[in-house]
Amino acid sequence: MAAFASQQALAAKVNVAGAKLNMKKTSARKAVKAFSARAQAVAAPAGTELKKGVVTGDEYLKVLNHARANGYAIPAVNCTMSPIVNACLEAAKQANAPMIIQFSNGGGAYMAGKGFKNEADQKAAVMGCVAGALHVRALAEFYGVPVILHTDHCSKALLPWFDGLLEANEEYFAKHGEPLFSSHMLDLSEESIEENMEISAKYLKRMAAINCFLEVEIGITGGEEDGVDNTDANPEDLYSKPEEIHQVYQALNPVAPGMFSIAAAFGNVHGVYSPGNVKLTPPILEKGQAYIKEKEGLDTDKPVYFVFHGGSGSSREDIREAIGYGVIKMNIDTDTQWSFWDGVKDYVADKSEYLQGQIGNPDGPEKPNKKYYDPRMWIREAENYTVKRLVEAYEDLNAVDALSK
Repeated sequence: MAAFASQQALAAKVNVAGAKLNMKKTSARKAVKAFSARAQAVAAPAGTELKKGVVTGDEYLKVLNHARANGYAIPAVNCTMSPIVNACLEAAKQANAPMIIQFSNGGGAYMAGKGFKNEADQKAAVMGCVAGALHVRALAEFYGVPVILHTDHCSKALLPWFDGLLEANEEYFAKHGEPLFSSHMLDLSEESIEENMEISAKYLKRMAAINCFLEVEIGITGGEEDGVDNTDANPEDLYSKPEEIHQVYQALNPVAPGMFSIAAAFGNVHGVYSPGNVKLTPPILEKGQAYIKEKEGLDTDKPVYFVFHGGSGSSREDIREAIGYGVIKMNIDTDTQWSFWDGVKDYVADKSEYLQGQIGNPDGPEKPNKKYYDPRMWIREAENYTVKRLVEAYEDLNAVDALSK
């Protein structure tokens, strides 16, 4: 309870508009070099015991390397409220596997409360994400699984949100020796790849100083997600080229080796579509790995971590193939949104006669209905349905009982 109290105190103190943590440049450079050396040394072969609770730094890398070594990927779920967070933790416990809990900009703003308008400074989105992260930190270890705390797509227009998150991380790091979040994502895929990498490298250097991991995106993930609409994207942009994947490696690896992942485009789309409408091409990832290996003269067949965006509705065959080429994380949002609603929908259909008023039901005109309309009842069904869908995702990702591998 003391830890929880301290986290509550932190939430009250985090001032996203406040001054940045004053780090000397020489100290930051030393921290980057030290962490980069550890990143290369960290390995997680079969039988590795992974830390329970939120993982950052070396422990985070152990989880990623354990997934890669054992041929599974970790589901990443966009959470907009505590019941979805709790469903994620429950599913991870059932599957005995790691979980990635992530917040989008819109999800963070929703966590803060819709009565708090998200202005240009993105304060509502920052504070909502911080609140969500503290909620996860208070519970994650209790569920007995490794949990990665992450934030999703951040475009150039949303960089004030990213800056606010990093300030919160730096403040948490100064007090606890680790960042509040495990990782963050920059999505500058709408910019030129040169600008994308220039900005990403700048942020990675700052993040490496506090042992925080970066995910970047190149190419375009089709469909629509959290207000970003790429439904009319040029088809060529849905498929990354090996040379582009290598550009990311060249730009980021010298800054902080092993501290970044790539959301490359291989035909994947946000949303869910009828079978046959999405043309996934996982071998693009294999070609990217092989190209980097050849150009850099490396021994490893998988020099970079890949991320699979738009995983909802994908076939198990495509998912497993992508994992074989180095995917260690797959985003799931649309399917979990549906599962949450599906639970509520079925509950209302099943209990309809008990939900027409506070008093009166088939058991008698004076019988109260409180135990049926209590939000905990129908939200619990939403959680149950979401847990079930996530356990299915763990099966698709070859991650069931991953902690025993």
